[in-house]
Amino acid sequence: MGNAEDLFEDDEGLDIDGYKNKDDVILKTHERINQDLCGEIEKLETGYIELKLVTNHDMIADSKNLIHGGFIFSAADYAAMAAVNEKNVVLVASDCQFLSPVKFGDIVNFVAKVRHKEGRKRNVHVTGHVLEIKVFEGEFKTVVTDRHVLKLRLTDTEDDDE
Repeated sequence: MGNAEDLFEDDEGLDIDGYKNKDDVILKTHERINQDLCGEIEKLETGYIELKLVTNHDMIADSKNLIHGGFIFSAADYAAMAAVNEKNVVLVASDCQFLSPVKFGDIVNFVAKVRHKEGRKRNVHVTGHVLEIKVFEGEFKTVVTDRHVLKLRLTDTEDDDE
């Protein structure tokens, strides 16, 4: 039997891209997010995402093992951003309802769908369920910018005389 290099010498002309599904969508935003705190993407399509948040000990808010709502919102926000899936997408507003408490050990399954697209604006509807119980529902308003939000000039300083 030859060495490892011999095993691969005939596949120099192999077209790796031919094995990829042409409909695969690649995540373009929030690539460094902590998935332990914000959830893991299970399904990503254009304008649609399914995300699973496994609640953990770091999310507990009290002695009854209630999960702090900020973690639920954070996962929903991440789902919305991933559904838009533009490199420079930012949240500008949201209208959310926390419908049922979430406790340590619960798995929250989020679905996010882009509902409206107008110019740079995107509205995303997000729901979260624990088993069959809806625990979260929200509408996220986002804007896609030309540059990273921290690189944008938000005010016109050229005309400032004060």
